[in-house]
Amino acid sequence: METSNKIYKLVLTGGPCGGKTTGQARLSSFFESLGWKVYRVPECATVLMSGGVKWQEMNPHMAYMFQCNLIRSMMQLEKTYIDLAQGSSINCLIICDRGTMDASAYMSAEDWARLKQELDLNDVTLRDNRYNQVIHMVSAADGAEDFYTTEDHTVRYETPEVARKLDDLASQAWVGHPYYDVIDNSTDFESKVIRMLATVCYRLGLDLGDRLHINSKKRKFLVTSLPDKSVFPQHQDFEVIHDYLVTPSRKMQARIRRRGQNGTTSIVTTLSIYATVNFI
Repeated sequence: METSNKIYKLVLTGGPCGGKTTGQARLSSFFESLGWKVYRVPECATVLMSGGVKWQEMNPHMAYMFQCNLIRSMMQLEKTYIDLAQGSSINCLIICDRGTMDASAYMSAEDWARLKQELDLNDVTLRDNRYNQVIHMVSAADGAEDFYTTEDHTVRYETPEVARKLDDLASQAWVGHPYYDVIDNSTDFESKVIRMLATVCYRLGLDLGDRLHINSKKRKFLVTSLPDKSVFPQHQDFEVIHDYLVTPSRKMQARIRRRGQNGTTSIVTTLSIYATVNFI
């Protein structure tokens, strides 16, 4: 079905007690004030585990099958909201409480590879092509330990040490997404949420003036050589080609981005229009 409205699929991920729930609520109210329709995809793992599922009661085969069904359920849940957005006449923001790649943080590399093979999936499809942006909300257990708690979550039980480990695994799972942003605990929580809002608006190309002003700069460096790969943290290698198109206005930028890995390529077209948004 052809649609002229913008559909923006956003993943909020991160370790326990990172601010995802609050972030969803603030994103919803903010974008609804801009006239967008906002859909919120619930965290599929929480939905399933609230029905009596406990990791410690599962053997390896049960755990593997649970993850397979989790991926299937998650993709179907997301499709439900995507179909609704495609039928809408206004811009839609779809907020996913975790995404498909998060499942890999709870599986061995061997089981994850097996799951992708059996379900006919690959990392580019699950990670790059499926979502427009991924935001990692760092757990309070990493940098804001005094505010870490599990009291208000029905299925959360992690100690701060476990929470930090899960946060790191969730972060590694999304390495390679072209628009992956990390929101850490370097500020107070309100500023953390504002940074998250500003990051989404920036990726969307929304000019909000000083409403979400963040004192940050984007820098790129031209290097003559690279050290051996062994000195780098976990990373992904891609081939990226940008083609910039001629536009009728200096306030417009059109780009075709081709990004490939292991024989699979994603192609994204971007049109940026620099305009001022007025608020009442």
